[in-house]
Amino acid sequence: MSVTQYAYYPGCSGMGSSIEYDISTRALCKSLGVELLDIPDWNCCGSTPAHASDHLLSASLVARNLAIAESMDVAGIITPCPSCLKNLKTTSLRMQRKAFHDKVESIVERPVRADLPIKSVLQTVLEHCEPEAIASHVSRPLKGLKVVPYYGCIMNRPPDVMTFDDPENPTSLDRLMTALGAEVLPFPHKVDCCGASLGLVRRDLVTTLSGRILDTAAALGAHAIVAACPMCQMNLDMRQSQINRANHTRHHMPVFYYTQLAGLALGQSESCLCMDKLCVNPADTLRLVDCPAAEERTR
Repeated sequence: MSVTQYAYYPGCSGMGSSIEYDISTRALCKSLGVELLDIPDWNCCGSTPAHASDHLLSASLVARNLAIAESMDVAGIITPCPSCLKNLKTTSLRMQRKAFHDKVESIVERPVRADLPIKSVLQTVLEHCEPEAIASHVSRPLKGLKVVPYYGCIMNRPPDVMTFDDPENPTSLDRLMTALGAEVLPFPHKVDCCGASLGLVRRDLVTTLSGRILDTAAALGAHAIVAACPMCQMNLDMRQSQINRANHTRHHMPVFYYTQLAGLALGQSESCLCMDKLCVNPADTLRLVDCPAAEERTR
């Protein structure tokens, strides 16, 4: 595979609460010839709070990162986090308006072209290497593993900003997981909201929305949920015990980042992929990968 260099924006959660996403993302990209060059001295993009209170502040936070990335010799900017992606892409579009562009540049005190392509890691991986080509590199097929892909509500929306996959029925994760050998189950809640950051102020909404996602995944017979968003993964994984208590359920559903399962299929070790950082222990589920018949013996 050819190697292409991208400016990499890990996002704040990638350095803390979702460090396993960052580590497994770097490992996957390296194995597929996507070279990540960290944006030096990057800053928080403002995530949800900034744009909810001040569009100019939010754009200025993002624009500083764009300006730094533009000084790098790269094909574009990529990030694993849908929230960061939305902020980066939204600011790039808003900067096309000269009056707004000038205001932002006066705040960041440096020129900002805002013309570099901005994509998710998922989009970049699939554009760089077709699923069929990825399948040829699989050394540990995910055969025996039944998964539901969960994209979250902003990976592909709004469509005029994100410009990737179908906004109502995306299939990129489905195709990737299929190429890795997993059985992908049709999932009606793949773009539903999990409650996002409302878990801090309205836990009842998160337990209801995320609970519905877990309920349906279990009813379909899934062994695991595959996520692409740090906030979604946190609500479904870390808050799963809260959801069980609130909804009187007994879910024990591992919630993997797609990069973790992709890395596993491409021969990376569970320890290197930080499987131990998942709150719901995935050990029993991961055994199905090496011994699919184990499922039959437990019926």
